This record gives sequence, C-alpha cells and structure tokens, in this order.
Amino acid sequence: MKAIVITKPGNVDALEIKEVDEPTPPSGHVKIRTKAFGLNRAETYYRAGAFGEIKEPRIPGIEAVGEVAEDNSGKFRAGQKVITAMGGLMLARHGSYAEYVIAPASNVVAVDTELSWEQLATLPQAYLTIWGALDKNLNIQKGETLLVRGGTTTLGFAAITYAKARGLKVVATTRSKSSVPLLTRQGADEVIIDDGDIAEKVRALFSGGVDCALEIIGAATVKDTLKAVRQWGQVCVVGILSGVVLKNFNFMSDLPNTVRLSFFSSSLFGSPQMPLSESPIQWIAEQVESKKMPSIISKVYEFDQIREAHRVIEDNQAPGKMVVRL
Repeated sequence: MKAIVITKPGNVDALEIKEVDEPTPPSGHVKIRTKAFGLNRAETYYRAGAFGEIKEPRIPGIEAVGEVAEDNSGKFRAGQKVITAMGGLMLARHGSYAEYVIAPASNVVAVDTELSWEQLATLPQAYLTIWGALDKNLNIQKGETLLVRGGTTTLGFAAITYAKARGLKVVATTRSKSSVPLLTRQGADEVIIDDGDIAEKVRALFSGGVDCALEIIGAATVKDTLKAVRQWGQVCVVGILSGVVLKNFNFMSDLPNTVRLSFFSSSLFGSPQMPLSESPIQWIAEQVESKKMPSIISKVYEFDQIREAHRVIEDNQAPGKMVVRL
C-alpha cells in the first residue's frame, strides 16, 4: 500500500511517500480503507522529533475516515463508513497517513452520513476533543456564555460551531481584525481582538464575566482567561500553542476565588472513562450535512502534497481544519 513514512525526525522533507506492506488487524482491531484524514499540529511535532526518538520507520497521523476493510472485533461490517481517532495511532502503532490503517475497535465509530469524505475528515479529532472539553469538563448548558480563546484554530472553529448548536452564546478571540468576519460566519456572537489582555473587554460585554472558557492558546494567556470568568465559573485548557509550562503561578492572586481550572487530553478517547460510542459524532455529522452547523474545513490536499500541508500548519496560514484525501 501507499503510505507517508518518517524514518528520522526533521523538517517537512522527512515525510516520504513509500510502498509498504498492508497491515493485518490483530484481535479486537479494525482495518480501515482510508478515504481521507485530518491534519493536526501534533503530527508536525512528531515529525520534528518533539515526541521522542523515532527508532524505526513510522507512519504518522492520529485520525482518519474511511470504510471497514476487515474487522476482527465483530462490531462492524465490511464497507461500513467509520471514523477513528487516537487509540495509539502514530505512537503505539502506525498512524493514518496511509491507504489502510489499523485501529482498536474502541476507537472506531460508525457514521451514517452523505457528507463527502473530505468534510467527514474534519470531524473526528476536532469535535471529539470539543465534546470532551465542553461536555465532560465544562458541562456546558443551553443559555450559558462561552469564551473561546484562540477562535481561528481548528479547535476554536469546532468549539464555536458546536457551542452555538448547543444553544450557548459564544465570544471568540483573534489577534487579527481581518478574521472577525470569519469568526462571525462560524457563529461567534462577539469577537474580541486579542492583545494578550482581554479580561476587561469580556467583562464589559458580560457583567461579572462569562460562565466558562475554553483555553486553546495555553500558558501565555490562561491567567488572563481566568480573570474573564465569573465566580463559580470554569476554564478548560485544551491547547498548548504558547507552551506547556506556566511559570510563577500564584494560587492566591492568579486563580480567582471559586473559579475552576482543568485540562482535557484526547488521550482518553476510547477508554472506559470516555467510550466513543457515547460521543455525539453522528449528531454533529447530521448538523453539518444539513448546514445547521457551518463546515470548519479550510483546505483539501492531495496525498502527494503532504509536505506543503505541513508547511502551512507550521506557518499558521490556514484557519480551520485541513484535510488530505486519498
């Protein structure tokens, strides 16, 4: 089969298209004929060696959509349309940048939709992460206010569209005035230009602060995000664009009284604590198909354009979700 392979860490030239053997699914796993896959910043970090030494040829990629080719778990039928995300893809086993991918059955979900493969590929990693962060961590409720810090990211787009569909009022941030119309089209009720200090701007819009916030930028802005949330409100961190280490954090002055701070990682996908069978991915596909939720797609690449796609991710050139079709 055709696959994109990394043999050693490096720049985009480390991504090589090669012919490799088709994988055989072990017990409890599903072999999927890949039709498209979403692109994620984590894959650029992995390619560059940030996840540790690459000791043998490895296929990157943490999500895919396609058809069941073989199922040793007995849960799916051949030809069934499915999505997969995480479950050790790229790290414990070869990932999704290939014509076939093997995934644990617990990390595979069947979907019934007429969405194109490219549109379907925008859903798994982004929306499953937003489901975990908003529903599991923040326990969002209809009528609440949500701040999305980092609105033009893939997770930002997904958070805005999902929260609006769930009946929340959404405030999104961006560093660029030119992105305001884009975020408004995605469903943001208010857009704030982010100069690093937005708490007062948020409180000018919502007296007392918003009910909850999704922090996508990370260490550089989380202290300010905490100040934008009302008493008994909460902040969930899902992004580390500005780093993972928060220095000089003072619990007395930097963590507002009663405000809760949490972190959500997609490593929980498919675990007993977060079975994907409970996810709203079918509902999300229906919402996008009926255009009740706007698409978050930004650009579609061909398989042999993978190096260009990684360059675009690293240069922050494309808001929303980039996908590759096979």
